[in-house]
Amino acid sequence: MSLIEVKGLSKSFGSLEVLKNVDLTVEQGERIAIIGGSGCGKSVFLRSLELLETPDKGQIFIDGQEITAKGADIDHIRRSMGMVYQRFYLFSHLDVMDNLCMAPVKLLGMSRAQAEEKAMDLLRQVGLANRAHAFPSVLSGGQQQRIAICRSLMMEPKVLLFDEPTSALDPTMVGEVLAVIRMLAKRSLTMLIVTHEMNFAREVADRILFFADHGIYEQGKPEDIFDRPQKPLTIDFINKIKHFSYEITTRDFDLMEFQGGIQTFGEKYGLKSTHINRLELCCEELIYEMLQNCYDSQNDISLKILISHAESSKETIISLACGGKEYNPFNAPEDDESHLGITIIRQVGKQYSHSFTDGKNKIEIQL
Repeated sequence: MSLIEVKGLSKSFGSLEVLKNVDLTVEQGERIAIIGGSGCGKSVFLRSLELLETPDKGQIFIDGQEITAKGADIDHIRRSMGMVYQRFYLFSHLDVMDNLCMAPVKLLGMSRAQAEEKAMDLLRQVGLANRAHAFPSVLSGGQQQRIAICRSLMMEPKVLLFDEPTSALDPTMVGEVLAVIRMLAKRSLTMLIVTHEMNFAREVADRILFFADHGIYEQGKPEDIFDRPQKPLTIDFINKIKHFSYEITTRDFDLMEFQGGIQTFGEKYGLKSTHINRLELCCEELIYEMLQNCYDSQNDISLKILISHAESSKETIISLACGGKEYNPFNAPEDDESHLGITIIRQVGKQYSHSFTDGKNKIEIQL
């Protein structure tokens, strides 16, 4: 029997649809990392497993018990799950030992002596045995998050849920928390981890879920998702591809607005000024070349240009789709002065190509 089974989970906030018909099965001992852009529903999905967010529809089974069933003992089912949040939520008026011991004593019937013995063992494992009687206010963010992890482990959960456990930390403290999770990953604990730490996800996870388009857009082994992603949004996310697009429907389009958009795009993503200038020059020459040769004065103009920049490889690609007559600008002779713009593109472009499909000229230039 699967430890977690999700069937048709959907969740909206007003008119904003976040999750739609999400299905997932998690086996005992699996370590799953959940990645994706901000606002794609990762945290909402994780919180839904404990019904901290109430799904609009769908079923969730935890170790064979349906937590979404009418009349389900939600608190009892939740005890098999430990949740580590972005924030630590330690009780500020209690010291570390009291924070760790309160829930297992009250909810599991553990004696105080048993709880303290278990707590000290966990604190030793995360390197905080000497902070057992400190109050949260004197602990660093990394120390507080390590305590929060210990607090979840005190309840002996069957699955640990981590909701971006390092996002609220100073960068200098991220490593200490990830080290604790790596330690737990070596055990048979089942874990679902929402994270922005891609190297960490690759290292500890058996399976990666990439969230987009209201759910699990693509999933697979770490090497499949990070090295061989198959779907467009996954490819863009993994390669950190940023886009700028512009559509032209008239010959007297606003060139200054277009070039200003390229300038803003380039500055935002750290492109060098020389690279931005090449982009502006190539796009301008290509646009006018296609307008001149694909359309006569009676044609409606439809020209779309897309600039894609991969932050990981620093590769920039100009893609152009243009209707009208079939025309390959790269067939122009190199010494033809009437096609000087294409000569310039040949000089600054690493690769370039043209095709004509579905009534459209499609051009791609790699800078």
